[in-house]
Amino acid sequence: MYADNVDTIHTLDKATIINELRFGNGINHAVHAGRRSDFALILSMFSDDVRDNTPVEQIDPPEVTDAVLRQRFELQEPQPLRSDPTSYPISARHADMFHAAGLPSAKLSHYLTPEPLTYLPSETFDLPEEVYHNLSGHQRRQLAETKPRNLMSADIYNQLVVAQRNYQIQTQA
Repeated sequence: MYADNVDTIHTLDKATIINELRFGNGINHAVHAGRRSDFALILSMFSDDVRDNTPVEQIDPPEVTDAVLRQRFELQEPQPLRSDPTSYPISARHADMFHAAGLPSAKLSHYLTPEPLTYLPSETFDLPEEVYHNLSGHQRRQLAETKPRNLMSADIYNQLVVAQRNYQIQTQA
């Protein structure tokens, strides 16, 4: 008896009863015949998830990136965070504007072509100069290497012993 009820429940779960379209005229007959229990049973089997009952159209969200918004609102490029080789002439132009026409002119020039927020030293691998100059030559060389070095082989000691024996054989011969 219990197994029959379990099978019936699993059969109802697999039926995916979402709305009245799956029942045909059953819900209509239950209403007209006044069978409240059948009507309540049918309604209880409907899905309560609104996404199952409402036709929903897939909406692709528009691509909203910083570049798209800047182009749409005709905005300048953002103020760079750090200096690069092109930022030094910009800074010199701002200084000239300040000396020629005062602070309002320098501000206007800055708003039109903003200076970077910070001027970091170049060719120090993003390290402060005092730290970079305290590194040993080996450490600076390691920073400059672009491809990873080959690791030493696991049998280095065997190679050293063989090389020493070959040297001894060559010196005795």
